[in-house]
Amino acid sequence: MFRLSVVSAAVVLDWIFGEPEKLRHPVCRMGSLIAWMEKKLRRWIPGKEMAGGVFLAVTVPLISVCIPGMILWIASLLEQYFAGNGFSWILGEKRGVISWGLETFWCFQLLAAKSLYQESGKVRKELALGDIEKARFWVSRIVGRDTENLDKQGIARAAVETVAENTSDGVIAPLLFMVLFGALGGFFYKAVNTMDSMVGYKNERYRLFGRAAAKLDDFCNFLPARISGCLLCAAAGWIGLWDKTFDGKNAWKVFLRDRRKHESPNSAHGEAACAGALRIRLAGDAWYFGELHKKPWIGDALREIEAEDVRRAGKLMLGAEVLGVVLCWVVFCF
Repeated sequence: MFRLSVVSAAVVLDWIFGEPEKLRHPVCRMGSLIAWMEKKLRRWIPGKEMAGGVFLAVTVPLISVCIPGMILWIASLLEQYFAGNGFSWILGEKRGVISWGLETFWCFQLLAAKSLYQESGKVRKELALGDIEKARFWVSRIVGRDTENLDKQGIARAAVETVAENTSDGVIAPLLFMVLFGALGGFFYKAVNTMDSMVGYKNERYRLFGRAAAKLDDFCNFLPARISGCLLCAAAGWIGLWDKTFDGKNAWKVFLRDRRKHESPNSAHGEAACAGALRIRLAGDAWYFGELHKKPWIGDALREIEAEDVRRAGKLMLGAEVLGVVLCWVVFCF
Protein backbone atom coordinates (compact mmCIF):
# COMPACT_ATOMS: atom_id res chain seq x y z
CA MET A 1 0.00 0.00 0.00
CA PHE A 2 2.86 2.39 0.80
CA ARG A 3 4.41 2.11 -2.68
CA LEU A 4 1.06 2.14 -4.45
CA SER A 5 0.03 5.33 -2.66
CA VAL A 6 3.43 6.89 -3.45
CA VAL A 7 3.23 6.04 -7.15
CA SER A 8 -0.41 7.11 -7.47
CA ALA A 9 0.35 10.48 -5.87
CA ALA A 10 3.41 10.85 -8.10
CA VAL A 11 1.33 10.24 -11.21
CA VAL A 12 -1.12 12.97 -10.18
CA LEU A 13 1.74 15.38 -9.41
CA ASP A 14 3.24 14.68 -12.83
CA TRP A 15 -0.09 15.43 -14.50
CA ILE A 16 -0.32 18.73 -12.60
CA PHE A 17 3.26 20.01 -12.69
CA GLY A 18 5.10 18.05 -15.37
CA GLU A 19 8.80 18.88 -15.33
CA PRO A 20 9.42 22.15 -13.40
CA GLU A 21 11.91 24.28 -15.31
CA LYS A 22 13.73 25.61 -12.25
CA LEU A 23 14.22 22.17 -10.69
CA ARG A 24 17.25 20.22 -11.89
CA HIS A 25 16.02 16.81 -13.02
CA PRO A 26 17.68 13.64 -11.66
CA VAL A 27 18.12 12.39 -15.22
CA CYS A 28 20.22 15.49 -16.01
CA ARG A 29 22.50 14.61 -13.11
CA MET A 30 22.70 11.03 -14.34
CA GLY A 31 23.57 12.29 -17.81
CA SER A 32 26.34 14.47 -16.41
CA LEU A 33 27.71 11.51 -14.46
CA ILE A 34 27.64 9.28 -17.55
CA ALA A 35 29.40 11.87 -19.71
CA TRP A 36 32.07 12.45 -17.03
CA MET A 37 32.66 8.72 -16.50
CA GLU A 38 32.88 8.02 -20.23
CA LYS A 39 35.55 10.69 -20.60
CA LYS A 40 37.55 9.36 -17.65
CA LEU A 41 37.21 5.68 -18.58
CA ARG A 42 38.37 6.23 -22.14
CA ARG A 43 41.43 8.01 -20.75
CA TRP A 44 42.16 5.53 -17.95
CA ILE A 45 41.75 2.30 -19.92
CA PRO A 46 42.49 3.10 -23.59
CA GLY A 47 41.86 0.24 -25.98
CA LYS A 48 39.62 -1.65 -23.54
CA GLU A 49 36.30 -0.17 -24.49
CA MET A 50 34.14 -3.15 -23.57
CA ALA A 51 35.67 -3.36 -20.07
CA GLY A 52 35.09 0.37 -19.62
CA GLY A 53 31.51 0.00 -20.77
CA VAL A 54 30.86 -2.82 -18.29
CA PHE A 55 32.31 -0.70 -15.48
CA LEU A 56 30.06 2.18 -16.53
CA ALA A 57 26.98 -0.05 -16.68
CA VAL A 58 27.62 -1.27 -13.12
CA THR A 59 28.77 1.97 -11.51
CA VAL A 60 26.20 4.49 -12.77
CA PRO A 61 23.10 2.58 -11.51
CA LEU A 62 24.89 1.83 -8.24
CA ILE A 63 25.65 5.50 -7.59
CA SER A 64 22.17 6.53 -8.75
CA VAL A 65 20.60 4.21 -6.17
CA CYS A 66 23.05 4.65 -3.28
CA ILE A 67 22.74 8.43 -2.96
CA PRO A 68 18.91 8.54 -2.60
CA GLY A 69 19.14 5.31 -0.59
CA MET A 70 21.34 7.05 1.99
CA ILE A 71 18.89 9.95 2.16
CA LEU A 72 16.00 7.54 2.75
CA TRP A 73 18.01 5.78 5.46
CA ILE A 74 18.57 9.10 7.24
CA ALA A 75 14.85 9.84 6.89
CA SER A 76 14.01 6.48 8.48
CA LEU A 77 16.30 7.29 11.43
CA LEU A 78 14.50 10.59 11.92
CA GLU A 79 11.15 8.83 11.81
CA GLN A 80 12.29 6.30 14.40
CA TYR A 81 13.54 9.11 16.64
CA PHE A 82 10.31 11.07 16.42
CA ALA A 83 8.20 7.92 16.84
CA GLY A 84 10.15 7.07 19.98
CA ASN A 85 9.44 10.51 21.38
CA GLY A 86 5.71 10.48 21.12
CA PHE A 87 5.17 11.55 17.52
CA SER A 88 4.16 8.18 16.08
CA TRP A 89 0.65 9.51 15.59
CA ILE A 90 2.12 11.82 12.92
CA LEU A 91 4.99 9.83 11.47
CA GLY A 92 3.71 6.28 11.79
CA GLU A 93 5.40 3.29 13.38
CA LYS A 94 7.72 2.25 10.53
CA ARG A 95 7.51 4.48 7.48
CA GLY A 96 6.05 7.91 7.96
CA VAL A 97 5.43 11.14 6.15
CA ILE A 98 9.11 11.97 5.68
CA SER A 99 9.82 8.80 3.68
CA TRP A 100 6.48 9.03 1.92
CA GLY A 101 7.09 12.63 0.92
CA LEU A 102 10.63 11.97 -0.32
CA GLU A 103 9.64 8.94 -2.37
CA THR A 104 6.58 10.67 -3.80
CA PHE A 105 8.66 13.68 -4.84
CA TRP A 106 11.32 11.52 -6.49
CA CYS A 107 8.79 9.28 -8.24
CA PHE A 108 7.02 12.38 -9.56
CA GLN A 109 10.33 13.58 -11.00
CA LEU A 110 11.03 10.22 -12.63
CA LEU A 111 7.74 10.10 -14.56
CA ALA A 112 7.59 11.89 -17.90
CA ALA A 113 4.00 11.66 -19.15
CA LYS A 114 3.08 15.35 -19.05
CA SER A 115 6.50 16.45 -20.29
CA LEU A 116 6.30 14.11 -23.27
CA TYR A 117 2.72 15.19 -23.99
CA GLN A 118 3.69 18.86 -23.89
CA GLU A 119 6.87 18.54 -25.95
CA SER A 120 5.17 16.49 -28.65
CA GLY A 121 2.31 19.00 -28.54
CA LYS A 122 4.69 21.74 -29.65
CA VAL A 123 5.41 19.69 -32.78
CA ARG A 124 1.70 19.21 -33.43
CA LYS A 125 1.00 22.92 -32.98
CA GLU A 126 3.61 24.01 -35.54
CA LEU A 127 2.50 21.34 -38.02
CA ALA A 128 -1.07 22.54 -37.68
CA LEU A 129 0.10 26.11 -38.34
CA GLY A 130 2.09 24.94 -41.37
CA ASP A 131 5.48 26.07 -40.00
CA ILE A 132 7.66 23.12 -41.07
CA GLU A 133 10.95 24.65 -39.88
CA LYS A 134 9.68 25.19 -36.34
CA ALA A 135 8.10 21.74 -36.36
CA ARG A 136 11.48 20.25 -37.36
CA PHE A 137 13.14 22.15 -34.53
CA TRP A 138 10.74 20.89 -31.88
CA VAL A 139 10.76 17.31 -33.12
CA SER A 140 14.57 17.34 -33.11
CA ARG A 141 14.39 17.85 -29.33
CA ILE A 142 12.50 14.62 -28.71
CA VAL A 143 13.87 12.19 -31.35
CA GLY A 144 17.30 10.74 -32.05
CA ARG A 145 17.06 10.70 -35.85
CA ASP A 146 18.20 13.37 -38.29
CA THR A 147 15.33 15.81 -38.86
CA GLU A 148 16.71 18.32 -41.38
CA ASN A 149 14.97 16.80 -44.40
CA LEU A 150 11.76 15.49 -42.86
CA ASP A 151 8.56 16.55 -44.59
CA LYS A 152 5.27 17.21 -42.80
CA GLN A 153 4.29 13.55 -42.62
CA GLY A 154 7.79 12.52 -41.62
CA ILE A 155 7.74 14.99 -38.74
CA ALA A 156 4.35 13.78 -37.54
CA ARG A 157 5.47 10.17 -37.83
CA ALA A 158 8.65 10.83 -35.83
CA ALA A 159 6.68 12.56 -33.05
CA VAL A 160 4.06 9.79 -32.85
CA GLU A 161 6.77 7.12 -32.77
CA THR A 162 8.56 8.89 -29.91
CA VAL A 163 5.39 9.13 -27.85
CA ALA A 164 4.57 5.48 -28.52
CA GLU A 165 8.05 4.18 -27.71
CA ASN A 166 8.50 6.40 -24.67
CA THR A 167 5.20 5.27 -23.22
CA SER A 168 7.30 2.38 -21.98
CA ASP A 169 10.61 4.15 -21.29
CA GLY A 170 9.19 7.31 -19.73
CA VAL A 171 5.95 6.14 -18.13
CA ILE A 172 5.09 2.45 -17.75
CA ALA A 173 8.55 1.01 -17.08
CA PRO A 174 9.51 3.50 -14.32
CA LEU A 175 6.01 3.13 -12.87
CA LEU A 176 6.41 -0.66 -12.64
CA PHE A 177 9.91 -0.44 -11.16
CA MET A 178 8.68 2.06 -8.56
CA VAL A 179 5.69 -0.09 -7.60
CA LEU A 180 7.93 -3.13 -7.19
CA PHE A 181 11.03 -1.54 -5.65
CA GLY A 182 10.04 1.96 -4.57
CA ALA A 183 11.73 5.18 -5.63
CA LEU A 184 15.12 3.42 -5.63
CA GLY A 185 13.80 1.08 -8.31
CA GLY A 186 12.82 4.13 -10.34
CA PHE A 187 16.31 5.62 -9.97
CA PHE A 188 17.87 2.33 -11.05
CA TYR A 189 15.69 2.09 -14.15
CA LYS A 190 16.22 5.71 -15.20
CA ALA A 191 20.00 5.32 -14.80
CA VAL A 192 19.96 2.27 -17.08
CA ASN A 193 17.68 3.94 -19.61
CA THR A 194 19.72 7.15 -19.64
CA MET A 195 22.92 5.18 -20.24
CA ASP A 196 21.33 3.43 -23.19
CA SER A 197 20.14 6.73 -24.68
CA MET A 198 23.65 8.19 -24.41
CA VAL A 199 26.01 5.30 -25.21
CA GLY A 200 23.82 2.47 -26.48
CA TYR A 201 24.44 3.10 -30.19
CA LYS A 202 25.78 0.62 -32.72
CA ASN A 203 28.18 3.04 -34.37
CA GLU A 204 31.95 3.04 -34.38
CA ARG A 205 32.27 5.05 -31.18
CA TYR A 206 29.88 3.03 -29.03
CA ARG A 207 29.68 -0.43 -30.58
CA LEU A 208 31.88 -1.89 -27.83
CA PHE A 209 31.74 0.76 -25.12
CA GLY A 210 27.93 0.91 -25.07
CA ARG A 211 27.17 -2.78 -25.47
CA ALA A 212 26.78 -3.57 -21.77
CA ALA A 213 24.49 -0.58 -21.21
CA ALA A 214 22.36 -1.52 -24.23
CA LYS A 215 22.02 -5.15 -23.12
CA LEU A 216 21.11 -4.11 -19.58
CA ASP A 217 18.46 -1.75 -20.96
CA ASP A 218 17.06 -4.52 -23.18
CA PHE A 219 16.78 -6.77 -20.11
CA CYS A 220 15.13 -4.14 -17.91
CA ASN A 221 12.62 -3.20 -20.63
CA PHE A 222 11.70 -6.71 -21.75
CA LEU A 223 8.51 -7.03 -19.68
CA PRO A 224 7.61 -3.30 -19.44
CA ALA A 225 7.69 -2.93 -23.24
CA ARG A 226 5.25 -5.79 -23.70
CA ILE A 227 3.02 -4.62 -20.88
CA SER A 228 3.05 -1.12 -22.41
CA GLY A 229 1.95 -2.50 -25.77
CA CYS A 230 -0.95 -4.32 -24.14
CA LEU A 231 -1.95 -1.24 -22.13
CA LEU A 232 -1.88 0.93 -25.27
CA CYS A 233 -4.16 -1.55 -27.05
CA ALA A 234 -6.50 -1.62 -24.06
CA ALA A 235 -6.45 2.19 -23.92
CA ALA A 236 -7.36 2.33 -27.62
CA GLY A 237 -10.40 0.16 -26.98
CA TRP A 238 -11.39 2.22 -23.95
CA ILE A 239 -10.99 5.65 -25.62
CA GLY A 240 -12.56 4.25 -28.78
CA LEU A 241 -15.86 3.88 -26.93
CA TRP A 242 -16.45 7.63 -27.43
CA ASP A 243 -13.83 8.59 -30.02
CA LYS A 244 -14.06 6.45 -33.15
CA THR A 245 -10.67 7.58 -34.47
CA PHE A 246 -9.21 5.04 -32.03
CA ASP A 247 -9.50 1.42 -33.14
CA GLY A 248 -8.94 -1.03 -30.30
CA LYS A 249 -9.50 -4.13 -32.42
CA ASN A 250 -6.97 -3.04 -35.04
CA ALA A 251 -4.53 -2.09 -32.29
CA TRP A 252 -4.42 -5.68 -31.03
CA LYS A 253 -4.17 -7.01 -34.59
CA VAL A 254 -1.18 -4.86 -35.55
CA PHE A 255 0.44 -5.23 -32.12
CA LEU A 256 0.45 -9.02 -32.33
CA ARG A 257 1.62 -8.95 -35.97
CA ASP A 258 4.26 -6.19 -36.01
CA ARG A 259 5.64 -5.94 -32.45
CA ARG A 260 8.85 -7.73 -33.45
CA LYS A 261 9.56 -5.56 -36.53
CA HIS A 262 12.52 -3.75 -35.01
CA GLU A 263 16.19 -4.45 -34.48
CA SER A 264 15.67 -3.78 -30.79
CA PRO A 265 13.69 -6.50 -28.98
CA ASN A 266 11.56 -3.89 -27.18
CA SER A 267 11.10 -0.79 -29.34
CA ALA A 268 8.36 -1.92 -31.71
CA HIS A 269 5.76 -2.99 -29.13
CA GLY A 270 4.48 0.51 -28.36
CA GLU A 271 4.81 1.63 -31.98
CA ALA A 272 2.83 -1.36 -33.25
CA ALA A 273 0.03 -0.80 -30.76
CA CYS A 274 -0.13 2.92 -31.55
CA ALA A 275 0.00 2.39 -35.32
CA GLY A 276 -2.85 -0.09 -35.13
CA ALA A 277 -4.91 2.09 -32.79
CA LEU A 278 -4.63 5.11 -35.11
CA ARG A 279 -4.84 3.05 -38.33
CA ILE A 280 -1.62 4.57 -39.66
CA ARG A 281 1.83 3.37 -40.70
CA LEU A 282 4.92 4.09 -38.59
CA ALA A 283 8.68 3.38 -38.73
CA GLY A 284 10.24 2.82 -42.16
CA ASP A 285 13.69 4.04 -43.26
CA ALA A 286 15.29 6.82 -41.20
CA TRP A 287 18.58 8.73 -41.08
CA TYR A 288 20.76 8.69 -37.97
CA PHE A 289 23.99 10.72 -37.79
CA GLY A 290 24.04 10.98 -41.58
CA GLU A 291 23.60 7.24 -42.12
CA LEU A 292 20.47 5.68 -43.64
CA HIS A 293 18.96 2.86 -41.55
CA LYS A 294 16.61 0.54 -43.42
CA LYS A 295 13.63 -0.41 -41.26
CA PRO A 296 10.36 -2.19 -42.07
CA TRP A 297 7.01 -0.43 -41.87
CA ILE A 298 4.87 -0.99 -38.79
CA GLY A 299 1.10 -0.88 -39.22
CA ASP A 300 -1.04 -0.34 -42.30
CA ALA A 301 -1.58 2.93 -44.18
CA LEU A 302 -5.37 2.81 -43.83
CA ARG A 303 -5.20 6.60 -43.87
CA GLU A 304 -2.53 9.29 -44.11
CA ILE A 305 -0.84 10.40 -40.92
CA GLU A 306 -1.68 13.96 -39.83
CA ALA A 307 -0.68 16.48 -37.18
CA GLU A 308 -3.60 15.58 -34.92
CA ASP A 309 -2.23 12.04 -34.60
CA VAL A 310 0.48 13.43 -32.31
CA ARG A 311 -2.22 14.50 -29.84
CA ARG A 312 -3.98 11.16 -30.25
CA ALA A 313 -0.77 9.29 -29.45
CA GLY A 314 -0.49 11.41 -26.30
CA LYS A 315 -4.02 10.46 -25.30
CA LEU A 316 -3.15 6.80 -25.76
CA MET A 317 -0.09 7.24 -23.55
CA LEU A 318 -2.11 8.87 -20.75
CA GLY A 319 -4.80 6.22 -21.07
CA ALA A 320 -2.18 3.49 -20.79
CA GLU A 321 -0.78 5.15 -17.66
CA VAL A 322 -4.21 5.28 -16.02
CA LEU A 323 -4.81 1.63 -16.83
CA GLY A 324 -1.33 0.77 -15.55
CA VAL A 325 -2.01 2.38 -12.17
CA VAL A 326 -5.39 0.66 -11.92
CA LEU A 327 -3.81 -2.67 -12.83
CA CYS A 328 -1.16 -2.27 -10.12
CA TRP A 329 -3.83 -1.60 -7.49
CA VAL A 330 -5.84 -4.63 -8.61
CA VAL A 331 -2.81 -6.98 -8.71
CA PHE A 332 -1.28 -5.94 -5.40
CA CYS A 333 -4.43 -5.35 -3.33
CA PHE A 334 -6.84 -8.10 -4.37
